[in-house]
Amino acid sequence: MKTLETERLILREFREDDFAAVHSYASRSENVIYMPFGPNSEEQTLAFINRAIEYAHEIPCSKYQYAAVMKDTGKLIGGCTLALHGDEAEVGWILHSDFWKQGYGPEIGNALLKYGFEEFGLHRVTARCDAENYGSYRVMEKIGMRREGLFIEGRPANKLSDKHYSDELSYAILKEEWETQKEIAYYNALPVLFDGFFELPELSDGEIHLVCTAKKPADSEKKLVPAYDFAVCKSSEKIGEINLRIGYTDGLYFGGQIGYGIDEKYRGHGYAGRACRLLAPVAKAHGMTKLLITNNQTNTASRRVCEKLRARLLRVARLPEWHDLYKRGQRFSNIYEWSVE
Repeated sequence: MKTLETERLILREFREDDFAAVHSYASRSENVIYMPFGPNSEEQTLAFINRAIEYAHEIPCSKYQYAAVMKDTGKLIGGCTLALHGDEAEVGWILHSDFWKQGYGPEIGNALLKYGFEEFGLHRVTARCDAENYGSYRVMEKIGMRREGLFIEGRPANKLSDKHYSDELSYAILKEEWETQKEIAYYNALPVLFDGFFELPELSDGEIHLVCTAKKPADSEKKLVPAYDFAVCKSSEKIGEINLRIGYTDGLYFGGQIGYGIDEKYRGHGYAGRACRLLAPVAKAHGMTKLLITNNQTNTASRRVCEKLRARLLRVARLPEWHDLYKRGQRFSNIYEWSVE
């Protein structure tokens, strides 16, 4: 069974000498109030450790139960599980309450997802918890999992509860969604220079030119980055619009840094792509050399613009429910990267 490492933890096999550390949380009411087990007797904790050791030596192993140990002190502070079911798996975790709210849960969860998707090529990973277990489902959300359902009285309540059954929450994440999260993190870490809007030079290619119509400041409440709006003009006539958003955010991964629209009677002449090229120096002046352009799968014209710009199709991404495009009825977005270096 492969040992896993995170920034602060080592995830390793359970050992017989882990009994005292495991029993310190498994027998603690505060720790198990939302769990289907516990508070444990000494016999129950010992039986758990023995089962975990047996699972670790099965060939092939299908249930990976890890002890979570702090790197700097060697102290065991909890445990976690990756249980394989074909090309799917279920994950779970428990931490001693002395170590709650310190970021260890997401650290463990991310390590299990990485191991599952990269080592076993999983398609989907799920997780479940008592619907009142706020700490557990917040970990699921922080590692990018989606809430898929609420099952009323879907699990036996812990014996400390005054109920026979508890409601259960179900979460999941696809490998594609996990890869998208990694991609978003990459773009959000790219450098951006913004000390204010520039006084722009003439942006023209000899046939069309851009006229700045608005410089919109950032709006943190609405999660909007600074943006330039332009009219696309031919001679003195406006033939379309284009905008440039300065920055990288989760929302812009799905919505893009550039948005454009050419009036119908002027379409088919490559004006959208030419307008994009006119914006490239503005983007570079703000330190941005990789711009995302996104479009609906059915928008053939916009896809052709991206292809003519030699933008690279990163993926067809499933839109999250919180995104404005999803709320407007769109479900997937083509994500293109245009390099303007």
